[in-house]
Amino acid sequence: MAVPCGEHFRLARREKLPLSRKTQEQRMDHFPPILRLLEKRQELVDVDRGLQAQQKEFHTTMAALRHRWAQLEQKEQELRASLGRFDKFLQDAEARRGRVLQRAEEERERAGRREAEAQRLRAQLEDLRRERARLQRRLERLDPCARLLERALEQLPEFQEVPELVARFQGLADTRAALLRAERGRRAELEEARAALQRLRDAGQDELLALSRRRAELQERLEAARERRLQWESKWTQIQSTAAEKTLLLGRVRMSALNLSQLVSQHQPQPPALDVEDTEGQLEQVKLFILDLSAMLASIPQAERRASGPSQPQ
Repeated sequence: MAVPCGEHFRLARREKLPLSRKTQEQRMDHFPPILRLLEKRQELVDVDRGLQAQQKEFHTTMAALRHRWAQLEQKEQELRASLGRFDKFLQDAEARRGRVLQRAEEERERAGRREAEAQRLRAQLEDLRRERARLQRRLERLDPCARLLERALEQLPEFQEVPELVARFQGLADTRAALLRAERGRRAELEEARAALQRLRDAGQDELLALSRRRAELQERLEAARERRLQWESKWTQIQSTAAEKTLLLGRVRMSALNLSQLVSQHQPQPPALDVEDTEGQLEQVKLFILDLSAMLASIPQAERRASGPSQPQ
């Protein structure tokens, strides 16, 4: 980084001044004041001369540096211009090369297409030659047929030309082919009908077998149901007999309860009015009578003990 001229001088003066001050301090003890003043002036003159020389040298150096810097900037601009021209040259060369390559690629593609077209045409020509040879062989093979047709025209006056005879033959052949197709269709339908009939027969047999198995299963279930019915009928008869016995026993119990109730009512001053069918109320009445009677019987020994109590001390 370049140092300004004024700053350079100030730095040089700062470097010189301490030396002059030291020299002045060293010489103050040896010289009179006038000599020290002259020496000081001489030192200032010397310092100024040195500073001027350094300033001239600095200006010269700065001028040389500016000149060198200008030369360098000019060379840099020239180099940049040269690089720009070289880049442009490279771009133009690359563009020309790309165009050349593109034209070469297009030429190769056109050459490939031409070669493919030539191959196709050669193959087509070979196919046409083979077709021509085949037709020639067929013509030679059909030549007896043509002579035969000519003789047939001579014997069949209703046909004037060979195409008419061929058309009639073609019509008869088409009719025969149609009849054959119809016959094949009817045979196919007949086969389908036979197959359907066989399927129906098989299905009928399968259904008969299934119905037979179902009938056997239902028969087994019927036999099992009959056995269960007999068992339940036996159980029902047993239940009915048991119910009759229980009913008879219940009647006896009710009669016994009624008799007991009537017997208890005879020993009560005010017996409760109970229904004849109220067996539970009757039993409750008998229960209360038995409890009262038990209480009375329990109180009798206590009264006897109280009565016999005063006579014991005698």
